[in-house]
Amino acid sequence: MSVNPEALEPLRLGAASLGVTLDDAQLARFAALCDLLLDWNTRVNLTAITDPAEVVTRHFLDSLTCALALTPDERLHPIALLDVGSGAGFPGLPLAIAFPRWKVTLLEATGKKTRFQEAAIMTLKLTNARALNGRAEELARAPEHRGRYDVVTARAVAALPALLEYCLPFVRQGGVVIAPKKGELADEIIAGERAARLLGARLLDPIPVTLPPLGDDRVILAARAERPCPAQYPRAGGAPLKRPLGVEGRKDK
Repeated sequence: MSVNPEALEPLRLGAASLGVTLDDAQLARFAALCDLLLDWNTRVNLTAITDPAEVVTRHFLDSLTCALALTPDERLHPIALLDVGSGAGFPGLPLAIAFPRWKVTLLEATGKKTRFQEAAIMTLKLTNARALNGRAEELARAPEHRGRYDVVTARAVAALPALLEYCLPFVRQGGVVIAPKKGELADEIIAGERAARLLGARLLDPIPVTLPPLGDDRVILAARAERPCPAQYPRAGGAPLKRPLGVEGRKDK
């Protein structure tokens, strides 16, 4: 099942409302990505979304909402972006298509998903993207990655305290972690504020996402790195998920 041009119109219009202009060549890349995703999905479990029109809105347009956390001027810079727990490449692949000046690294621990990302990068000729197979808590210890990225994204990875512990070690001072979220987030944000402080960052005000094609209560949560992340983070052995920072009653330092 291939995506038709009409199905791409909500993406074009939605992107424009985000301040992102997509030309015909970029829209053609999105169409090719949709076809490739759904073809691979018949053999490898990449997404539960199999309607091309929903792929366009719930994967592609939703990914582009990450740009709301950046000013128009910041978007013009050659941003070094890391997408942690990228899965089938979201939000990293749509951001690489929409912002060709950015250098996008997709980090995914599952080999079959990394192989899909590599196939997508090759098929779409995305010279500004690369795929890495690995775990965030391990790669964050590598000097070539720790504190090296302007922006780190994470979509549907974990609750905010664990997500920040996985992501902030990769961010340079002044850089930002961007996390699309939805649902009831009050308690998660309170814990995320505490975790951000421990990790050398400041949680920013939630940014509401008001795009009719997405149709639910979505926000962009972001944290700005104000100093280098302390060396003990991220903790190993699944600790960010088992013993999340910032949760009431926890005394992690």
